[in-house]
Amino acid sequence: MVTIILLLSCDFWAVKNVTGRLMVGLRWWNQVDDDGKSHWVFEARKVSAQGSKTSSEAESRIFWLGLITCPIIWVIFAFSALFSFKVKWLAVVVMGVALQGANLYGYIRCKVGSRKNLTSMATSYLGKQFLRQAVAKEDQTTS
Repeated sequence: MVTIILLLSCDFWAVKNVTGRLMVGLRWWNQVDDDGKSHWVFEARKVSAQGSKTSSEAESRIFWLGLITCPIIWVIFAFSALFSFKVKWLAVVVMGVALQGANLYGYIRCKVGSRKNLTSMATSYLGKQFLRQAVAKEDQTTS
């Protein structure tokens, strides 16, 4: 049990600090201010002006596939441990779900951005679509 939890911790650290940065250009961490307030920071690498990416689409797909399937597998293990009454393994399974779920949540927040960014992007998109439709209608009436 101890070995599995240590390996889970190593996997969490590697995915959070190495793989996410190299494969998809995302990172997240907790920062404490001078006042003692804790803030979560979620970053995504900016796409360069040339449009070149350091990671391929295949690497990105592998990263996201692994990031999504691992928590699902741990949840299946959790139900298996519960229904087979193997409560001693529940601690390992809870650690697996917690660590894998934290990585998944962190990287989804990095990819999607904060709620403010999401709402501003949605408002901007809807505004552009409305403007395009208005221009298209005007072009049809003048033709």
